[in-house]
Amino acid sequence: MRRYVSILGLCALIGGLAFSPAQAEDTPSVAHTVPPSLMEQGHYQAILGDCMACHSAPGRPAYSGGVPFALPIGTIYATNITPDPIHGIGTYTEADFARAIRQGIRKDGRTLYPAMPYPSYARLSDSDIHALYVYFHHGVTPQPVSPPPNRLTWPLSMRWPLTFWRWFFAPNVTKAQQRTAAEFTDPVLARGAYLVEGAGHCGACHTPRGLTMAEKTQTAQGGSSFLSGGGVLEQWVVPSLRQENRTGLGRWHEDDIVAFLKTGRAPTGISFGGMTPVIEHSTHAYSDSDLHAIARFLQTLTPAALHEKEWQYDPSSRDALQRADLSERGAQLYIDRCAACHRTDGRGYGTVFPPLAGNPIVLTKDPTSLIHIIKEGDTIPSLSTAPSSFSMPGFKQTLSDQDIADITRFIRHAWGNDESSVKKENVKNIRSKK
Repeated sequence: MRRYVSILGLCALIGGLAFSPAQAEDTPSVAHTVPPSLMEQGHYQAILGDCMACHSAPGRPAYSGGVPFALPIGTIYATNITPDPIHGIGTYTEADFARAIRQGIRKDGRTLYPAMPYPSYARLSDSDIHALYVYFHHGVTPQPVSPPPNRLTWPLSMRWPLTFWRWFFAPNVTKAQQRTAAEFTDPVLARGAYLVEGAGHCGACHTPRGLTMAEKTQTAQGGSSFLSGGGVLEQWVVPSLRQENRTGLGRWHEDDIVAFLKTGRAPTGISFGGMTPVIEHSTHAYSDSDLHAIARFLQTLTPAALHEKEWQYDPSSRDALQRADLSERGAQLYIDRCAACHRTDGRGYGTVFPPLAGNPIVLTKDPTSLIHIIKEGDTIPSLSTAPSSFSMPGFKQTLSDQDIADITRFIRHAWGNDESSVKKENVKNIRSKK
């Protein structure tokens, strides 16, 4: 959701801002005696919005910015959102703050780069905005530091074109709130829609974008492209969060989705790539009720791929491996490098080593994610909700492009996966990207 911003940077070419006026009134700084419950609500809103991941760079104070976002037009750095009056947002009134969060308009009237997901945040309620404002002004320590200057090529470094993008593609705040609020009468599903479409801004990564780089739709009501995945960001294929049987969440139970968001681990899959920091900084700290609301909402999303056949386990590859028949291309490499963790039956070991049989990432038409993780490896970090950390080594130094293609091919064909072959050129193309 958040770190998948390389594609969002294209928005800066056309990007923009202009919405309905913020609903919050200009108010003086909140009194220094803040009710603990309000501070706690604001802190929780910051967790829901994953503010830490994008505004806290390693080695810098919390929320002081400096996180680099590599874009096709250069690099931008996250801003300081501490209450420092010079380097941060200390002079922002609540109305200024609301306009920035929900409309993408800075205090000086200029447009924020759409790497800030204000089209999603437009749905945030006035009470949640108020709590967030109180937290950032009275619960966060001011930090008198500035991020590095953005490194963008002129004329793409000019902000004024962003205004036109905003006029065309960012939603009216009132209408956005009403649209999301009207989706469900069931309070649990309504809460799930509010979190997914709003604070969680899941569509920023999981909804395809058009030629203008705007999300094709920002709500479930907008059509089946919402959260249908499919794009490649930072060499990871973004999966569908809809109910496709093979490539989406169609075989995931509600508790599987909750466990994945809470721990990064589920019997049906384990977090990887850009989703891991989302779980690490954000969703692992969501309340159980919010996690279940999200899971139930996602289960209402009908498949975008209507003719996708159901996945069924095929024991043929398992049986061949177990009788030491390694004649299939890539089988020997799989036994040597993969089977100890993922097993000869491809089912892995619970929530420690993920299954490869029927894994939606394995079943996508584009093998980029699978190639990438074999090449580079990955780590699932230790969390308060799941203390153990596990790593998969990368094999780019010990296996050739052809070897990685053969392993990938074997995994995508075995156990009923029955997906398209992988060629050496597929691996080489990924290797060449820096």
